[in-house]
Amino acid sequence: MKATDRVMQSYGRCCASPDFFDSFYRHFLASSPAIREKFAKTEMSGQKQLLRQGILNLVMFARGMPDSKLRALGQSHSRTGFDIRPELYDLWQDALLLTIGEHDPQCCSDTRLAWREVLNKGISVIKAGY
Repeated sequence: MKATDRVMQSYGRCCASPDFFDSFYRHFLASSPAIREKFAKTEMSGQKQLLRQGILNLVMFARGMPDSKLRALGQSHSRTGFDIRPELYDLWQDALLLTIGEHDPQCCSDTRLAWREVLNKGISVIKAGY
C-alpha cells in the first residue's frame, strides 16, 4: 500500500474520532511555551477547521497536488507573517503523530512511517518559505 493511501485511511479514522483535533491542540500547546504564546489569542474552533484542511493539503501534495497552497501557508507563517520558526513544525509533527496514535485504532509502526513520509514532503515546502 502506498504511504499516501495508508495516511488517507488513517486520517479518515482520526477525523471520525470526535476529540481528535482537541487532543492534538492539547498535545501541541503542551509541547512548548513558544507554541502557547502563538495561540494565546486564537479562536480555536476556526483554527481546528484550518488544521483539518491543512493536514488534507499536506496529504494531497504528497499525492501530487501542486504546492501552491503549501507555499501560501509558508508565506503566511514566514518571518514576515505569523513568524513560525521552522523548528516549531517538528513539535507540530510530534504532537500530530502522538494524537494519531491515540485516535487511530489501527495505527502501527508502518502507519507512523507513512505519516512521517507524507508530512515531511509538505512541511519542507512550508519551512522553505520562512
